Amino acid sequence: MTPQEKELAALKSEIKKEIYAIFKANMKIFDWDIPENDDRASAKLILEAIEEALDALKAEVAEGKYDNY
Repeated sequence: MTPQEKELAALKSEIKKEIYAIFKANMKIFDWDIPENDDRASAKLILEAIEEALDALKAEVAEGKYDNY
């Protein structure tokens, strides 16, 4: 196991919690801001935004942006 894999094993649960926290915080904002909010539609839109951000991060990693972070 590489040092990075060991570190990920230690942090994976926290990373997942943080992603869920971002999702849930945005769900609350949609509920506060939109009367009669459609929660499922909002969830799909929020997930799309999270996926776009992840795709952008993946592209930046592939380009080497974080090679010397």
